Amino acid sequence: MSLPSSLPSCVVDAPPATSFETQPSAHWALGNDVSILPRIFEHDISITVMQRTLSPSLEHSIQAQCETERRWSFQWLGVPDDAMKRELRRSMPVQEQAGPLVDDVLLVTQAMAMLFDTDTLGVRLRLLDSAMCPRFHCDKLPVRLVTSYRGPGSEWLPESAVNRAGLGAPSPNKPETLRQPHAIERLASGDLALLKGDGWSGNEGRGLVHRSPAQQAGETRLLLTIDPS
Repeated sequence: MSLPSSLPSCVVDAPPATSFETQPSAHWALGNDVSILPRIFEHDISITVMQRTLSPSLEHSIQAQCETERRWSFQWLGVPDDAMKRELRRSMPVQEQAGPLVDDVLLVTQAMAMLFDTDTLGVRLRLLDSAMCPRFHCDKLPVRLVTSYRGPGSEWLPESAVNRAGLGAPSPNKPETLRQPHAIERLASGDLALLKGDGWSGNEGRGLVHRSPAQQAGETRLLLTIDPS
């Protein structure tokens, strides 16, 4: 599986690895190079994380699109081509400063198309002011890319901290999903993460357990998700 060699150019001064990188028998893979992402195809891996620090020009572009009272969103289903690029730019509230963010979203989407050998992807970029999925859950789809351009990143659990009997709709007799509150991990802003779900062939009942992070009053989060079809 090959990915665009230009993708790592978005990484500058990558942060040091966090604690979950070095634990034995881990079901996660963490690194600051694009080559970490294809490890999602390994049977025992349920999340891969490419750590990256966003460039100043991209940060400025993101800030311009977030400093607006309008909670805007962009959705696309199809090929990551020039038509998507034009529609993405049109959706942004400050189009004259949209260039770096548009280019990054397109590059990441094209990398996903190459990695999963598909011409059809579901892309959503949303400016949020509240948590979308605040309960720990497991996606039913095969895989999803998640990145927070601004605001807190998604939270996820190592398998040792999960009680899967607690997943699903709440009920009086259902146990807590979280076994170890101190074990919650969080993606950093800018990280690219592939989350394997229950819909991945051979991964039924083993999808990554995760949730949307809590947001403070007045805090916004610019979230990109990509689903290969």
